[in-house]
Amino acid sequence: MAGAMGQRLAELIAEYEVPGSALAYWHQGELHEFAAGTLNVDTGVEATTDALYQIGSVTKVWTATLIMQQVEQGRLTLDTPVIEVLPEFRVADPEVTKNVTIRHLLSHTSGIDGDQFIDTGRGDDCVEKYVEACATLAQNHLLGVTQSYCNSGFVIAGRVLEQLTGKRWDDVLREGICEPLGLTHTWTLPEDVLRFRAAMGHEDGKTAPVWGLMRSMGPAGLICARPADVVAFGRAHLEGGLLENPAAMWEPQVDIPNPYTLGRQWGIGWIIDEWSGHKVISHGGNTIGQHAMLWAVPGTGTVVCVTANGGRSGEFTRAVATELFAELDGLTVPPAPSLPETPAGVDVAPYAGVYERAGARITVSVLDDGKARLRLEATGELAALQEPEESDFVPVDENLFLFQAPGTRDWMAAVFFELADGTLYMHMGARATPKVG
Repeated sequence: MAGAMGQRLAELIAEYEVPGSALAYWHQGELHEFAAGTLNVDTGVEATTDALYQIGSVTKVWTATLIMQQVEQGRLTLDTPVIEVLPEFRVADPEVTKNVTIRHLLSHTSGIDGDQFIDTGRGDDCVEKYVEACATLAQNHLLGVTQSYCNSGFVIAGRVLEQLTGKRWDDVLREGICEPLGLTHTWTLPEDVLRFRAAMGHEDGKTAPVWGLMRSMGPAGLICARPADVVAFGRAHLEGGLLENPAAMWEPQVDIPNPYTLGRQWGIGWIIDEWSGHKVISHGGNTIGQHAMLWAVPGTGTVVCVTANGGRSGEFTRAVATELFAELDGLTVPPAPSLPETPAGVDVAPYAGVYERAGARITVSVLDDGKARLRLEATGELAALQEPEESDFVPVDENLFLFQAPGTRDWMAAVFFELADGTLYMHMGARATPKVG
C-alpha cells in the first residue's frame, strides 16, 4: 500500500464516501505525503498535501504537551490542584473544586461533566470566560474513580497555561510547539487559516452548516494543520524536541471501561493501546464534518496522521490504519467489534432507561419482542447541528452491546458497568454516562 498510496487513498475515499483526505506518515527516516479528493464539494477545490484540516481533539495532546513543559520547568506538578493556579476556579461540587488536579484533567478522570460547548465570544478572554462558566458543571462521576472524556477539563488546562504564562493559549501553542518544530501549516484562528488552502466539513454529502467550533474550545480542539505538521509533532514525542521525557505522557493513568472504541488505557493526553505486542499511542479528533487521527509506534518510530472532511470518516481512517500499519510495521490493528454468530441470551430489561450527561441524552428501550433500541440525542448548543439517531442495540454479552450509527457499516460498542456506589453507567464514545431514569 505504501508504494501505491496515491491511488489507494483515492480508492478508499470513494469506498467510504469521504469528499477529501490527506495522509502523511514517517517511516524509516522518510516522510511520505498524499492527498485525494476535494476540500469542498461546493467549490471543487482540490485536496492537496499542504491543505489545513481541523484536527479536533488531537489538539488535546498538544495542550497536554504544553502543560508537561511547565511541569518540567518546575512551575507545577501533575498533582497540583487546579485551584492553586486558578484561585477563581469553581465547579458545582466544592470538594472537586478543592481537590481536582492537573493529572485528573489530562487523563479524563476528573468526573466533571465534560461536553459543555458554549460560545464565550471571539475575544482573547474567551477561555477565561469559559472557565468562569464551569462553576455550574456537575459531576458525571466521583473524582478519580473512572474515565470519562472531558472537553471542559482541557479548556481548564488551557486556562492554566494562560495563567502561568500571561499569554493567550494560541500564543503558548505557537511558542511552545509550532516555532520549536518549525510548523508553518499549524494555526488556530480562522483569520490565519484563511491564508492557506483549507478543508470544509461535510455531513450527508453536503457542506456543513458552519465551518468550525467556538473559539472558547481552543485548548480542547481548535488546531487546524496539514498532516505533515501533525506527524512532526508526533515524531517529537518519540525522538525528542519538545520535552526532556516525552515517554512520561505514555504512562497509563486509567483503564478505559470500553476498550473497543479507542484503546485500552489513557495516559497524559495520549490514548494507549497494544497492537501485535507493540505499544501504540494515539488520539483522534472530530469537529463539524471533519475527522483526524494520529498514531505513533514508539518501538518502530512510525508516525501516521490521516484527515477526512466527511463521509464514513471513522471507518475510513480505520481502513487506512489497517492497511498501512500491516505493510509498514507488520502490525494488526484490532478490528471493529462484530455481532456474535448466535444471539446472546441476555435480558436487556435491566439496561432500559435514560442515561444523561452534559451534551447528550441516551435512551435504551425494550420492544415487544424483547429486543433493545438505542436513541442518541445531542443537547445544549450543539443540538441544532445533530439530529437524534436511533438504531438496534444488540447484546454480545452481559456488559457489551453493539449498535450502528445511521449511514455507517461498522458496529460501535457500548459497555455497561457499575461504580462502587451502585450507579449504572454506559460507556460509549469514550464517555461514561450515568443512568438517571
